Amino acid sequence: MNFSLNSKAIANTKADCLVVALPEKGDWPASTTEADGALGGLISKLQKAGDISGKSAETNLIPLGDQTWGRLLVVGTGKDADRNPASFRKALIAMTGVLKDGPSKSVLIALTDTTLNGNGDVSSELAKLSMIGRTLEDQLYAFSDFKSEKPAARKLSKILVAASDTGKAQKEAFNLGLATGRGMNYTRDLGNMPPNICHPMWLAEQAVKMAADHDCIKAEILDEKQMKKLGMNSLLAVGQGSTQPPRLIVMEYRGGKAKDKPHVLVGKGITFDTGGISLKPGAGMDEMKYDMGGSAAVFGAMQVLAEIQPEINVVAVIAAAENMPDGNAARPGDIVTTMSGQTVEILNTDAEGRLVLCDALTYVKKFDPEVVIDLATLTGACIIALGHEATGLLANNDELANELLAAGDRASDKAWRLPLWDDYQSLLDSNFADMANIGGRSAGTITAACFLSRFTKEYRWAHLDIAGTAWHSGKAKGSSGRPVPLLVDYLMSHAGK
Repeated sequence: MNFSLNSKAIANTKADCLVVALPEKGDWPASTTEADGALGGLISKLQKAGDISGKSAETNLIPLGDQTWGRLLVVGTGKDADRNPASFRKALIAMTGVLKDGPSKSVLIALTDTTLNGNGDVSSELAKLSMIGRTLEDQLYAFSDFKSEKPAARKLSKILVAASDTGKAQKEAFNLGLATGRGMNYTRDLGNMPPNICHPMWLAEQAVKMAADHDCIKAEILDEKQMKKLGMNSLLAVGQGSTQPPRLIVMEYRGGKAKDKPHVLVGKGITFDTGGISLKPGAGMDEMKYDMGGSAAVFGAMQVLAEIQPEINVVAVIAAAENMPDGNAARPGDIVTTMSGQTVEILNTDAEGRLVLCDALTYVKKFDPEVVIDLATLTGACIIALGHEATGLLANNDELANELLAAGDRASDKAWRLPLWDDYQSLLDSNFADMANIGGRSAGTITAACFLSRFTKEYRWAHLDIAGTAWHSGKAKGSSGRPVPLLVDYLMSHAGK
């Protein structure tokens, strides 16, 4: 796809399709007024007649015939009071749904002068350019690698986005959006890959490939012997029932000053989760290939960094294993000694994510991190609490938590904070070890984070439970690419600082 910015008058810019915004009531954006004048008042007439309403995310595709544009796509942006970055993204998603398999080869999108509510950062032209770029890449995604009959090639090949200027700031904002969308799509590719291909060693190979493709990325892979020597018995216990050996994957991006402490991302990389001896029900188990969604999102964020190359240091650590039930698998009742020296009684082998993460969270202390953020499809309880809209957030530092919440709001990739109080820690008590790996039915997301918090006391840390947001079920089954936008927004907010 050919993407570019355009600052010429839209009336003088040819395209197969022009996209304009229409509010439900109130003043129109200047680009819509300009288009209406060039079309002899067509948009005004259609709105007055009730053929188009301007309701949020409503789309109307209108053939124009022999004009500067062959078609006009009117995208509703709703009422002034309700128009915000999230509703703007919904309108963009609706727009792309019409365009991506439509007849137009070239499109001119004139939406950046749409007025949004919110502070200048989220409602500025630069923020809208970034959101447009990201949404286009995100919504044009398709995964057909394993289809014997490939879908027909799309006619759409050229997209122009109208902007007030095509200077450095506009280009950087638009390119960041495009890169974020591509990072999301890379995350989705990894997540959608079948588990007979995407196993821990294959995931490690992707890190090596990223390092080979980008000079700014370094990769190191730790095998079982190296992990055993480090005392990562908890991570190794999860993978011991599989013929696919576990791996600890380390990627480093050093774009900041040498003295700058790195922001560390830790991803849960369970490439398939049967539950182990505590076997999951068969229905829907195919979706457990998405249990490496945390690691996939970390890969996606690193891909964006490699493309944009901001001034920041970031280290990614992925604990990759496959949780399978065989004669060598960990059993309920086993006790393992973690890399930290703390012991864990494994009461449920299906609470394996925290078992791989705890060793990774101990390992990252070697990097003297500025902050550590772990990402994991960790608990079904998070889906019960927050559904599929918000990522669960727990942290041992209020400033870090607030920064992540703000990044999620700016990126329309929302998170919601849950408490991490000491009151919950006693639920992890064990009669035989320092702690159990589950805390019972109540507060499952919180007790999982309480478990992880015992390995993060020496640095600022946040935990993102993405069980409800990393993938879609049902007809739209597939990886969502979240929370790459949240991560990228957070990291970019610290670039150069």
